[in-house]
Amino acid sequence: MIDIKFLRENPETVKQNIRNKFQDDKLQLVDEVIALDKELRETKAKADNLRAERNKYSKQIGACFAKGEKEEAERLKALVTEKGEELKNLEEKEEELGEKVHAIMMVIPNIIDESVPIGKDDTENVEIERFGEPFVPDFEIPYHAEIMEKLNGIDLDSARKVAGNGFYYLMGDIARLHSAVISYARDFMIDRGFTYCIPPYMIRSNVVTGVMSFAEMDAMMYKIEDEDLFLIGTSEHSMIGKFIDTINDEEKLPYALTSYSPCFRKEKGAHGIEERGVYRIHQFEKQEMVVVCKPDESKIWFDKLWKNTVDFFRTLDIPVRTLECCSGDLADLKVKSIDVEAWSPRQKKYFEVGSCSNLGDAQARRLKIRVVGKDGKYFAHTLNNTVVAPPRMLIAFLENNLNADGSVNIPVALRPYMGGKEIIKVNT
Repeated sequence: MIDIKFLRENPETVKQNIRNKFQDDKLQLVDEVIALDKELRETKAKADNLRAERNKYSKQIGACFAKGEKEEAERLKALVTEKGEELKNLEEKEEELGEKVHAIMMVIPNIIDESVPIGKDDTENVEIERFGEPFVPDFEIPYHAEIMEKLNGIDLDSARKVAGNGFYYLMGDIARLHSAVISYARDFMIDRGFTYCIPPYMIRSNVVTGVMSFAEMDAMMYKIEDEDLFLIGTSEHSMIGKFIDTINDEEKLPYALTSYSPCFRKEKGAHGIEERGVYRIHQFEKQEMVVVCKPDESKIWFDKLWKNTVDFFRTLDIPVRTLECCSGDLADLKVKSIDVEAWSPRQKKYFEVGSCSNLGDAQARRLKIRVVGKDGKYFAHTLNNTVVAPPRMLIAFLENNLNADGSVNIPVALRPYMGGKEIIKVNT
């Protein structure tokens, strides 16, 4: 959510930003919110003046009684009552207008960074850099579910009976590999100076609306029936929520946190849920990075975050590339975003395994995450990035470490988490 003062003073900048995000249907909201904001400020000014008048009359009443001027005191009391009724109406109008302004401001997209490429959707995202050489072996690589099944590592049929499509049983060495990746990611981030955290797996609605847009919430979140609780779609939601309505000491910033959690997603939309795989699913686990920092440090942290993911995947012998998200592919709260994509030898192309986002002060403004420093109070900047999200990540891992006989090599970095195992063999 952008600052209403900024919108008031820069309406054309806000409108151009909306055009850059190809959301022209929201253009009229700028003029609408400016008119409502003007009416709100006028109403507030009237209410403030009325309060001052009422207080003045209230003080005079006591003085009149002291002088024995009963008739004048009664007249003033009637005026106070009259002003009180008028003030009540103004306060109700003020609250109504405030809610309308807030509702519109919640859907006007955040101002994107000037470096973001302009494009309509993810087909116009821009490749930035490749890390590692993409490799295609001289043998056919099966679909990832087949690789897992040959290693007795997955049972999708039983999961479908128990929970439906979008769920899975991971078994044996594949299940162990899944846990090993998460444990390694935890230690990898701790070694880089991040504080490890396990957050709540459910959050209240005020946190949900503080960290994402309404469209994202509808497409992602599972609601707990009869309770003001939602299952998290990713741990950054509860991690950012940790700072809701706080005033933080500038000298203690930045907060650099890495969190583990399961994640639950409806995955509504055209892409749908996979029936025979684990690429797009309702339930998965994730190691995340979250940073709360001063505004002038958020660009530096943004680069640090996506580089952490690149470095992590390279230690597992997986080639990756970074992709700059274009304006039309950015969620409304984001200032800038870079996806990290892993190489798929089977498909001979890259696919997304992580997303790094700078939200500026949008989440902080919604959640009232403030900082106090030598120059006064201001809103913090928040950032997040995926370290790793298995089992999707296992697709890239298995394809890039597969041998012709169906066995899978374990990179050196993961072996301590696999009991020293160097290879996963077929039918073990």
